[in-house]
Amino acid sequence: MVIVATASPAPHSPPKHTNGEHNCHPSVLSTGGNDDGGSIPVVDFSILINGTADQRSQAVRDLGRACEDWGFFMVGTYHPVSSAVMHHVLFFLKPIAVNASIWHAKVINHGVPEDLKESMVEACKELFSLPDEDKAEHLETEPMAPIRIGSGFYSVVDGARYWRNYLKMFAHPELHCPETPAKLRDVAAEYSVKSRALLLQLAKAISESLGLDGGRISEALNLDACFQILVGNHYPAYTGPGDLGVGLPAHSDHGLLTLLFQDGGVDGLQVEHDGEWHLAKPLPGAFFVIAGDQLEIVSNGRYKAAIHRAVVGGGEQERMSFVSMVSPSMDTVVEPVPELAREGRGMEFRGVRDYMAYQQSNKLEAKEALSIARVECATPPTVSNRLTDDGKAK
Repeated sequence: MVIVATASPAPHSPPKHTNGEHNCHPSVLSTGGNDDGGSIPVVDFSILINGTADQRSQAVRDLGRACEDWGFFMVGTYHPVSSAVMHHVLFFLKPIAVNASIWHAKVINHGVPEDLKESMVEACKELFSLPDEDKAEHLETEPMAPIRIGSGFYSVVDGARYWRNYLKMFAHPELHCPETPAKLRDVAAEYSVKSRALLLQLAKAISESLGLDGGRISEALNLDACFQILVGNHYPAYTGPGDLGVGLPAHSDHGLLTLLFQDGGVDGLQVEHDGEWHLAKPLPGAFFVIAGDQLEIVSNGRYKAAIHRAVVGGGEQERMSFVSMVSPSMDTVVEPVPELAREGRGMEFRGVRDYMAYQQSNKLEAKEALSIARVECATPPTVSNRLTDDGKAK
């Protein structure tokens, strides 16, 4: 059976600012667990692309462990200073804390140059600094608008404005970009191409880690015609009660894979692992990769979408982060690959279409939106089971 997810009607209560007290988010946030980022898995991209057969085979297996255990990892190309660090970090079977100062990153090998990332930062800073009248066309538009500028997540639905300003742009198959600043279009176009190529290469390695052919997930989801979103996030310094505010509440991403980098040395991304929050501190030049809900579906629950959030500190420090997310095209039915049916349990998810519209039109509450596709869950009232004679959604 294929589920067609339909958006819930938006409530009309006015949005309000929050420090995170509603929606089960504590007003006083802590990092919890190990907050130095050292236990977060790290993948050396050059090994996946250019390693020997044995090196690559090991890296693919460990990539699978990262997706299964964390749903979150860093990717870059590094030269560790010792073989001990190489063993523990490159292959991360028993991760150890790593002082980022002992690493040298060669970002050119994963295809996304550092100067391109810096250009994205500068263009988005310029956009966020524009007066509202210059952004009025795209301010607080509906969730599926191809260009959206706003605060929080979707304040009409959330009933709250988090400590976040954002720009969201549909980037593929067609780039949608604000006209101002003029330089943003060319920068975003180049960044979308290079970051998309990196994500699709990771998707192939992840497919292999599941014991499938490298192109199997891409084939199942028709990723040659994938849908891509670019997001620029600006988190102003927190001025509310308590020490920390919420930039984004705990949630999982709706897509397949998310690539994220942050500007400067201000941290704020936290990922949940084994019931604790870990502050994600990037190694120089590295990207974070976040498994999304659609990877959990297509892997039949083998790999877990990562629950993460953004916290905002006080003082005068503000933070920026940048996201590139790939998903199947919006009319693709996302369902588990048949080869991954679990013995004695079958499929844990049913096929779902229009999942992005459903997730983006409802409150962010951890992985609540994913329940729409779980086989054991009752169908929510906001879901239509509209099927044709051949079992496909209308």
